[in-house]
Formats: sequence, structure tokens, C-alpha cells
Amino acid sequence: MIPARFVPLVFRQVWRSRTRSLLTIAGVAIAMFLFAGIQAMQTGVNLATQTQADDATLVVYRKDRYCPFTSVMPQSYEQNIRSVDGVKSVVPMKIVVSNCRTSLDVVTFRGVPRDAFVDEYAPRFDVLSGSVADWQRRTDAALLGETLAARRGLREGDRFEAAGITVYVAGILRSQEPQDQNVAYVHLDFLQYASGSRSGGIVTQFNVEVDDPSALEGVAEKIDTLFASAQEPTSTSAEKAFVGRAAADVIEIVGFMRTLGWGCLVAVLALVGNAIVLSVQDRIKEHAILQTLGYRGHQIARLIICEGLVLSVVGGLCGSGLAIAVLSYSAFALSVEGHSLPIHATAETFLLGIGIASCVGVVAGIVPAWQASRRDIVSCFRAV
Repeated sequence: MIPARFVPLVFRQVWRSRTRSLLTIAGVAIAMFLFAGIQAMQTGVNLATQTQADDATLVVYRKDRYCPFTSVMPQSYEQNIRSVDGVKSVVPMKIVVSNCRTSLDVVTFRGVPRDAFVDEYAPRFDVLSGSVADWQRRTDAALLGETLAARRGLREGDRFEAAGITVYVAGILRSQEPQDQNVAYVHLDFLQYASGSRSGGIVTQFNVEVDDPSALEGVAEKIDTLFASAQEPTSTSAEKAFVGRAAADVIEIVGFMRTLGWGCLVAVLALVGNAIVLSVQDRIKEHAILQTLGYRGHQIARLIICEGLVLSVVGGLCGSGLAIAVLSYSAFALSVEGHSLPIHATAETFLLGIGIASCVGVVAGIVPAWQASRRDIVSCFRAV
């Protein structure tokens, strides 16, 4: 944007008004911290709820029920569901959560049959520590998602208790699926009795994989028709649509917060613009001297715009970097009704924050730069 030999001059201008520059950088950093955090929440919502063309999983839930505590179905439904055309596999699942309300610290237990877990789920996980074999040997064993383990500070061999259930940590798992990152997988028969409800033969839901992803709606309709007159009727939908429906209120809040984040950027634009205007007013005489030394109007304008760019980029680096570090270390995830919406901090979020901060700095400097570039030497000295 300007010759390299002018870069020290830009930084010298920023450094001369240290208090003003530091306050401006702090304001930009705070706004970008909020923006990066909100963007990470939006990314997590998208990962958890946006249906992909190759999604082939249905969730069979008790009709007109929401929280896992209220969804009760006989495990014997499994054989009926397997008989439906287009169904590839069926996994009955018992869900127990420590808190059914929206929270940042919910423990979700998923009880899955031993053989079904090994055949259907284990291949899609990376085992970070421990082993699936150890999980198979112990009836009270749990395999924890990476996010849950990090948030609770748990490692292989630890024991922990939540929702009245005490388990042994047999391993830590990593998965690309948002719903696997914040759960504890345990044996189905163990969970059916460990909660104290003596609910043998009762499950919360069935996860159904279909042969053809394009036939999801058709298979879902067949399953619901099969149990329409049963004592426990069902409601079947694609897994991510099911999560989106359960977390609809949270998704609306995240959408509102995203609007709030853009409002923060407008405030930053005004903050940086005001700082640059004040800086230009203090240096009118210096601009006149620069003109006598041969600086043209467009060069002075570039110096001013670069000053705004430096303030915004430094603030953006601090704010976005701190947000990514906090979110990555804390392993936050929004949970509602047993479903997880990860707060997904990525390198893309960091780069987006820096890019937006850079644009704000340039835009904020355009008007004062244009005004300064149009002043002639005489009017500059008269303004002093």
C-alpha cells in the first residue's frame, strides 16, 4: 500500500499517541473477542444441524416427547424397525442427561448394546487413550468424547459421577460428529438399571441407518406408520433435523447474537474512525511539513489509512487470538435436551476476525485520509 521505507513512520505515528492507541486497540480487541466467540457458536450450530447429502441416519423418538426423560419405548421395537424396507441397521439407545435444560456443562450418557457399538460406532472413532477392548470387559465402563473429557479434566482410569451414575473411564474418543464429542458411551443394560429406574427393556430412541440417503423421508414415514396405533407411537426424522428441532430456541438466540456481533463491528468502525480523526487533527502542522518535503496528498492519505489498519489489525489479533485460545482450552459446548451444539473455534474463525478487523481499519481511515489529502500547505499552517 505504501513503500516499505514509510512503514516506520506509520508505527511512529501510532506510538506517539500511546494512550489513545492503546485504548483504541483495547476497544477493537474486546469487540473482536465477542465477534469471534459468536462466530464460533454459529459454526458449531451449522455443524450440528445442517444436513449433508450423504447423511443416512434417522432418529426414532417417542411421539410428542422432547427431553430424554420423557421418551420411553420398548426395546422390542428394534425387530419391527429392521423389517422396514430400506433400513440397513438399527441401534437401540438409552439416553440419560445430568440436566435437560440448556447449559454449558451437561453430561450425556448414551447406553448402546455392546455388539452394536463395536460394529456400528467404533469404526468411526479415533481412540486417543484407553481402548474399546477395555470398555467391552467392564460393565461399568464408559468411553468419553474428547470435549467432555477435556471439560471435566478426565483421563483413562478415572472414575466420575453424574446424574446419579458412576462410571469408569475406559478411554477417550475423537469424532468428527458433533453429537459424539460431548457424550459418555456406556453399556445399554448397565444404563437401564444404573439410573435406579429399573427400566430394563426400555430405551429412549433408535438410531436407524438407511441404505439410500435420498430415501430418508420415505423410510421415516414407513416407521411412523408401523407404530401409529401402538401404545408408544413414534416420530422419526433425520438426525440433524432432529437436533435442530430440539435446539430451535438456542439456534434463534445464536442468530440474534450474530446480529449483535455485527453491531459490535459498527461500534468498532466508529471507535477507530474517531481515533484517526483526532490523530489527524493533532498532526495538521506535521502534514504541512511532509508536503514541503515532497510528500503528495495521496501519500499522506495512505499513511493515515495505514495507521487505522495497524490499530485494527493489532486489536483484531489480540481479540480473536484470545477468543480462540479460551474456547479451545475450555472445550465449551451448548447442550439442550441431551443434544450438543459445540462452540467450534477454528483457524478460519481467527482469520475471518483478522480480515474483518483489517477492513474496518481501512474503511475507518478513508474519510479523514481524504480530508487530509485535500489540504494545501497554507491552510495547514493556518489551522495550527
